[in-house]
Amino acid sequence: METEAVAQLIRAGIPHAEVQVSGDGSHFEALVVSDVFEGLTPIKRQRLVMETVKTQILSGELHALSIKAQTPAQRVEQSA
Repeated sequence: METEAVAQLIRAGIPHAEVQVSGDGSHFEALVVSDVFEGLTPIKRQRLVMETVKTQILSGELHALSIKAQTPAQRVEQSA
């Protein structure tokens, strides 16, 4: 899989999210920033993102995805 294909799957499942994906074809890292993460625990955020690529994980097309899921406020705090 290509990084942009992974990013598109995440964007399709979490509309209006800011998504950045890096990786090597089967192992990827994703930074996902969205308002939908507000009030969710880190594990619930990860599950939400993983749900967007579930089919690709089950088929073996996508082997591993490391996720960093943040709210827009958390993203701003990190940038400061």
